[in-house]
Order: sequence, then C-alpha cells, then structure tokens
Amino acid sequence: MTLARLAARHGVATDHSPSAGVTVPVPDATVVAVLGALGVDAATPEAVAAALDAAERADRERLLPPTLVRRQGVEPAGPPADLPPGTRLRVTTEDGAVVTGRDWERLPLGVHTVEAESPDGRAATATLIVSPARVPGPGRRAYGLLVQLYSLLSSRSWGMGDLGDLRELASWAGRTHGAGFVQVNPLHAGVPGSPSDPSPYRPSSRRFPDPVHLRIEEIPEYALVGPERREELDRVLAEAAELRERVLGKGAAIDRDAVWEVKRRALELVVGSVELGPGRRADFHDFLAARGRALEDHATYQALAERHGPHWRGWPEELRSPRGAEAVVRDDPALAARVDFHCRLAWLTDRQLAAAAAAAREAGMEVGIVHDLAVGVHPEGSDTWAQQEAFAAGMSVGAPPDAFNSRGQDWGLPPWRPDALAAAGYAPYRGLLRELLRHAGALRIDHVMGLFRLWWVPEGREPTEGTYVRYDAEAMLAVLVLEAHRAGALVIGEDLGTVEPGVREELAGRGVFGTSVLWFERDWEGTGRPLSPDAWRADCVATATTHDLPPTAARLAGDHVTLRHRLGLLSGDLERERAADAAGTAEWLGLFQRRGLLPEGPGEEEAEIRAVHRFLLDTPARMVGVWLPDAVGDRRPQNLPGTWDEYPNWRLPLADAEGQPLTLEGLAASPRAHALLRELHARTAAPEGPGTPADARTAPPGARSD
Repeated sequence: MTLARLAARHGVATDHSPSAGVTVPVPDATVVAVLGALGVDAATPEAVAAALDAAERADRERLLPPTLVRRQGVEPAGPPADLPPGTRLRVTTEDGAVVTGRDWERLPLGVHTVEAESPDGRAATATLIVSPARVPGPGRRAYGLLVQLYSLLSSRSWGMGDLGDLRELASWAGRTHGAGFVQVNPLHAGVPGSPSDPSPYRPSSRRFPDPVHLRIEEIPEYALVGPERREELDRVLAEAAELRERVLGKGAAIDRDAVWEVKRRALELVVGSVELGPGRRADFHDFLAARGRALEDHATYQALAERHGPHWRGWPEELRSPRGAEAVVRDDPALAARVDFHCRLAWLTDRQLAAAAAAAREAGMEVGIVHDLAVGVHPEGSDTWAQQEAFAAGMSVGAPPDAFNSRGQDWGLPPWRPDALAAAGYAPYRGLLRELLRHAGALRIDHVMGLFRLWWVPEGREPTEGTYVRYDAEAMLAVLVLEAHRAGALVIGEDLGTVEPGVREELAGRGVFGTSVLWFERDWEGTGRPLSPDAWRADCVATATTHDLPPTAARLAGDHVTLRHRLGLLSGDLERERAADAAGTAEWLGLFQRRGLLPEGPGEEEAEIRAVHRFLLDTPARMVGVWLPDAVGDRRPQNLPGTWDEYPNWRLPLADAEGQPLTLEGLAASPRAHALLRELHARTAAPEGPGTPADARTAPPGARSD
C-alpha cells in the first residue's frame, strides 16, 4: 500500500481498466521502474518510505506549486486559497508589468511569474499561466483535403511532394473548389542519416521542420548561382528529375533519403556560393534572434550528427549535451559553419511554410493549412539531446492491450516527464506549440489523450507490462488554448481508440475539436448499428478514413482484408473476416440508400464514395475532411500498422483507381476529383440557417467570425 500511495503522488497508476468492470494490476517492478524514471527511488521498502516522507514534507513546506493555471472568466481570479495569512505576493507579467497584492483580476492573458513570501520567511517562485476559456472555432462550416505531403508529386517535385506543391494544392483547392483547409502529415525534422525512418510520426525534432520539404528553385538565391557552380547544379537537377521519373514513370517507391541527398547538395551550392542581400540577411538575423537557443541547439545537433552519426548517446562524452558541445563548436570553424548552414535551412523552410499559409489565406480558405503534431520524438534525436532533463530515460510511450491488439503497443517514443514540464513552467511544450502554430490555421494533435495520461513502457519490458502516467491536463490544456488563441488557430484532437471517460467532454469544453471516422461511428453501447447523422457530434472533423486506415475504395471492395491476409496480419479465417467486413459495409450502404444518398444504387464505386461524403455532410460536423486518395480512387493505404519492410509504409505516391501514380497536375485535371469536390463545395457554401442541417453547426462561444 505504501508503494501505491507513493505512485499516486507522482501520477503513476498501479492498475488500469481495459474494459468496463475489468481491473488489471500493474506489476510492482513496472511501478518501481517508472518512479525511478521520475527521479524517485522506490527500489526497497525503506526507499519507498523515505520517498513518501520526503514528498509529504515537501508538500507541507511548499508555498506554491511550480506552475499555476487560471482560465479567464472560469476559475477564481485570486491566488491559491491555501496560502498562509499575511503572505506577500508579486506578479510580474510576461510584458514586465508588476501586479502586487492578492487581487489578480487585472492580470492579462499570458505566462507570468509569481513570487511569494510568507510571514515565517519562506519564499517561492512559480509560473502563472492565464489562458482564455476556449480556443477559437471556425466562423462557418468548412470542408478540406487530407494529404500526406510527400505522396503528392508535381511535375516539379524532386522525387517527393514539397512545400511548393502544398502551396499549389492550397491555392487550387481554395480557389477552384472552395475548400476551407488542407491538412498535412507532420513536417517535423526527421532523424538524419541513411537509412532514415520514413514515418513522419517518429521525428528527430517536433519543433523544427525538415528541409527535405523545400522547393529548391523557389529559394531566392537559387537564381543567383554563378556560372562556376551552375554546371554542378545542373547535374543535381538531372538527378532530381531522374528521382521524379522513377516514382511517377517507373513505379518506384518514394526514396526520402535519395531526395534529401540531392537537395542537400543543391542547398550547399546555393547557400555556399550566394551571399544574402541586406534585406534577406536582416530577415535571417531576425529569425535567429526569435528562435534563440532552441534553434542553435537543433542546428548543432544536425551538424554533430553529420560527423558522428545521429545516435548522440554514442558521441564523445563532451558532445552528449548542448552546453558541452558549445566549446567544441566555438573552437572548430568547420563545425561552426555547418551549424550556420543548418540554421539557414530552418529559416528557408520556415519562409516556404509561410508562403503556403499565405496562399491558403489568399485562396479564401476559412481555416488554411492544418499542421500535425506527432505524439513524440525519436529517442536519439535532436529534441531528446537538447532537452534531456524533460524526457523520461528508459521509458517509451505506447498503448495497453485492447480488443484490437492483445499484446499492446510500444511506439519507441520517450515521454515527457510531467514533473519536469511543471518545474519549467511548461516552457518546452509552450515553445513547441508556438513554433508549430506560426503558420497554421489549425493544429491537429495526434493521440490527444496524451495531454491527460500516457502509457509508459519500461525499456526491456513488453507493452503489457506498462502503466499509465498522468499529466496535469489543466496545465497542458491551458498552454494549448493560450497558444492557439495567440495564433488565431483551431485545435483538432485525434481522439480515436481507447479514451478515458470524461476526456472528450473536457476537450470539447475547451473548444478542441475531435476526430470522427465514419466506419467507427456506431451505437457501440446499444444496437451496434451505424449512427444516424443527427447522432454525430458537431465539434469534430468528420472523415471517411485516415492515414492508418484503408482508403474508401479499398474498404468498400474489401481489398484491405485481402491485403492483411497476404501479409499475415489476420488473426482469423479469411472468409469469415471477409464476410464480417462485407456485412458491416452493407449496413452503411443500406443506410445511405434509405437516406437517398445513393440514388444510383450500390455497386458503382465512384457513386458509393460520393455517398459516403454526402453522409458526412449530413452530420452536424463543422469540418469535413476528404482523404485525397479517395478523390481519385486510390486503393492503397499510406501506412499499414503492424508492418515494416513487408509494406512500403509512408513511401507511396498518390495514384489513380488503376494504381498509376498521379501528379498534382493530374489531380487538378481529374473529372472524378472535380465531381466529388464540386458537390462538397456546393453543400458547404450553402448558407446555414433555420430548417437546414446546419442548425447544429452554430459557432461555439468565442468562435472566430468572418
């Protein structure tokens, strides 16, 4: 019981409930290991008793917690009620203004510093986060496109989709088809080296984008490369064209490493041979000043990884921390030049992200570009090197066993330490969000349940032997709402799978949209049948599928069952699985017919896909997302969970219904895509008013308006 009490004080669960009425105890060894990762010795009964005594003593002596949270118009405006009488308080706002006394009603939104001094001489300093009650909401209903950017090649791409393609897609979708947003996969910096991990959900850094997404020809200095370097640059261009042809013309998978190699060589020619003009140099220096230490650390990691490999725990001892590496970089001109090079690449990528966002706005998009925040980072990447104190060593994020995966999951991503976040006033989290929201009309948060708790798996143990560790959701949400408010951006939470009771309600109360996927929207607590449109929630992005699920054409035909069987992923009999899948699909098609959404009748794939999206438009969902492959009949999933080399995850270009790669230009000329998007545009452009399904789409309090 003493171990359980100690664990509870640190937010570590000693049991979990995989389903209603079932409680599974967590092994003591797991609890001890997780507490150790939080800096708490619980290896022996004596250590547990000492740690518990120390925690209780610290609570008695503490004047303030490390971080305080207030929501404007919701929580009481005053300081903590349990302060000793006579305690003097001083608040310094983030703008430098000073507020004294116990009346905090004058405090503005922001991240402030609180100083307290009690009559008995105790003193404390804490971070105070004052956030709005809710994040902004869309001014009107919108539909948009969901795309894995690397998969969308144009005739100008270098073997994978890039930020120039994103700008063109946003401009076309907004101007021609009235789309309100384009949602992309995470564009985070990948782990350097070859072979790299192609998954955008296991990055090196979530704070900085990957320059592999740059459109080289649109860097202003590209046109200024002199004749002495032009011949070499032409050779690189020829290699880039061959990479593009291999994917589009020869059926090869996207090779991110090969793309980066030719882009790196081009960037070294451009950056190394062309001086910045005065205005461009001033802009670069402003960028450096605004990003500060975080960018310098990231660029330093990139430079050191080129010399020593990406796994920093194997680097020479003096390089295994940013501060230790400073002196080495200072005394090594060649290394310092590489740090500057990687800072330049971060700046160039940021500016092309800004151009894509501007194109979306100019095209009339209600929301704009929706960026994606992965749930974690690679254990040997830039973020873990630069912020070692914020991550739990020897732990990995995953998921407990459930009805779909009896062995649980280990994602290989080290979790943030909740105690370290609180002690830092959530600075790592704040910096991450602020950077991602710079050019975002909305931010999608993968596994948004992680703001409340995460399943930690100790190194060397099976996922079944993990446990939940709780985060301060009040503080995590306050930071999220504050930064989204400052950016004027929406927030979308990916809340699929096992969701703790009350989490969806809490998120909705903060204005965070959920994610609703058609095939999962059934009456699970009753008949099990598909939910009628009026039973769907309004504050969500409603979609037919996601990057981890089969495209709609494949699901309608049952192709995904055959694919999983071929790869040995089916646990049951093939024919039984096919029959069950076909029965589920038939239920949905029957519902579409009864509602008049499939006048052509079942059996014609393109008509059925249009019926799926007509149904989504009949729900009250304020945002409707179209998986871009669905617009052209592509049948291949971009990612097939449970596979590695058996399937080309994250490496497939967009293709048409026959499986032939399709360029951005081909997409824009596709009659099939035009027919679907034209209907979506007509339905979402219609005025919302009484007597229409839009009644349920009224904007939430605090929503943006046109």
